[in-house]
Amino acid sequence: MRILKMAAASALAVTMMAVPGAMVAQGSDTVLKAADTQKILPASVFYKGQQAPTELRNSGGVKFADGFFVLATLVDTSGYSTGVQAKYQAYFITEVPIKLGTGSLGAGIYGVGFVGDKFVVTDVGAHEVVVVSSAEDAALKHPLPLEVTADPAGGFRLYAGRKYVTFSR
Repeated sequence: MRILKMAAASALAVTMMAVPGAMVAQGSDTVLKAADTQKILPASVFYKGQQAPTELRNSGGVKFADGFFVLATLVDTSGYSTGVQAKYQAYFITEVPIKLGTGSLGAGIYGVGFVGDKFVVTDVGAHEVVVVSSAEDAALKHPLPLEVTADPAGGFRLYAGRKYVTFSR
């Protein structure tokens, strides 16, 4: 009988310890500003055979409730050809698969850019991976060169000036 009471007490203790962990996993996602991302993004990045400095003051991201990140930072692309510069404006890191506009994107490291009314995602070799439509937010009062915000419809927005693309898990 004593062993049964100890087993019941142990099971209750394990259950009580598991509940707080479950609550943490169900917490909220956090939008990261440049000051937050500067601590974790590199000062330079590799893309299309070259190193380029990042513009960490123009960065943002999301830390999901389960601890995974989506991060973006503008890159100084002055050393690249105009063809590469047209599509490669920012470095984009996602630790988990995401929905990007009407498409989907696997976990990885990418070069991204807004080209006309499109958002172009390329791998680190500059090969197109995903191209989705972007939108423009004419009501945005103070556009920044790069910013991540919560999307009123759910998910998040990655902005470059007034142009943006939505993403979510």
